[in-house]
Amino acid sequence: MISPGPLVFIIDDDESVRKSLKRLLGSAKYESEVFESASDFLTRLPYPGPSCVIVDVRMPGLSGIDFQQALIQRHREEQLIFITGHADVPMCAQAMKSGAVDFLPKPVRRDKLLKSVESAIVRSAEQRRRAAERNEARRLLALLTPREFEVMQLLITGMLNKQVGGELGMAETTVKIHRCRVMHKLRVTSVAELVLLVQKAE
Repeated sequence: MISPGPLVFIIDDDESVRKSLKRLLGSAKYESEVFESASDFLTRLPYPGPSCVIVDVRMPGLSGIDFQQALIQRHREEQLIFITGHADVPMCAQAMKSGAVDFLPKPVRRDKLLKSVESAIVRSAEQRRRAAERNEARRLLALLTPREFEVMQLLITGMLNKQVGGELGMAETTVKIHRCRVMHKLRVTSVAELVLLVQKAE
């Protein structure tokens, strides 16, 4: 399955700003979508590919900072680039602390904005890669029986088969059978790979 390409969203209540940003992004070969308000954007289904949102800080209705908090509450992970003509240090600090990629003053410099967009898209792609690995690791772990899961939990602490057997009250040969099944189901060949898979599953 081919993953969708990068997409940049623009949220600004000023039509001239939306148009100029869309032109700028188009000149750098970025696909983009524009929204007049943060509320409008929130009605759109989350984009399945790498993306970022360029959002004005001060807008009627939902402000940029409120929008950021709304995304966090919904467990959405869009990468945000704030633009503003009314920046203040506490607001900037709050946005960055909450995970914003950048906080840029208007009028926005072309080179600075495109660099921020590139950083945001790279971060978004990496985030999606980690999420895909986490979901796959969790899917595999769900295949284990409760007993296999118990054995696996002890194996990743570095216990030997004999120690696992002593801990769970089973023969070492039985532990070996469970261990073999765990490795087969999780598609790993060593305890080191097993530990890595569990870490990916978080």
